[in-house]
Amino acid sequence: MKIAVLGTGDVGRRLATKLASLGHDVAMGSRTVDNAEAVKWADEYGGGHGTFADVAGPAELVVNATGGLVSLAVLQSVGADKLRGKVLLDVSNGLDFSEGFPPKVVTPDGVSIAEQLQRAFPETRIVKSLNTMTNTVMVEPGRVPGHHNVFLSGDDEDAKAVVAGLLGSFGWAPDRILDLGDLTSARATEQLVQLWLRLYGMLGTGDFNFSVVTAPTPAA
Repeated sequence: MKIAVLGTGDVGRRLATKLASLGHDVAMGSRTVDNAEAVKWADEYGGGHGTFADVAGPAELVVNATGGLVSLAVLQSVGADKLRGKVLLDVSNGLDFSEGFPPKVVTPDGVSIAEQLQRAFPETRIVKSLNTMTNTVMVEPGRVPGHHNVFLSGDDEDAKAVVAGLLGSFGWAPDRILDLGDLTSARATEQLVQLWLRLYGMLGTGDFNFSVVTAPTPAA
């Protein structure tokens, strides 16, 4: 696919690199056309780069890897026309670091960042996923041994299927991908990040993840 990754931070670069390694045509978007990180990434991995609008326009799928508190402004700079009908994978979290670590998790108007974006862009097919783990585990789930899960939230079943396919190509087995339902369920996964941050501070590493374990079904 032709994929635009919005954001040049650790998450954006990690996802863009993985997607490019899988053969996708990837371009990295930033606020300016000559962003140093985007230019460096494009030179190293043979991808494209440009402004958020430049790369999102021709893309088939868009990945929002910007900070959750600026994601709405970023998508507004792209414009609804360039996002209409497209699948948008939102991996952002609304983290406020103004008072240090751990940051506060912000819920705009009492909803998730994903819902805020969906309300602003109703014709974009937004799917929330990958926001409950560090970026290395996102693209290499085998870093964490044993069974652990990645979550999906979204209102469009076909869009979730597209994202589930991407997750599978990253190495996530089907039984590890948990579809939580419509986009309101993104409130739960965005809030789960508060626990992730506390565990990160305690463990001193991001190489861990959450596992949902169920009891065996009793015999009839």
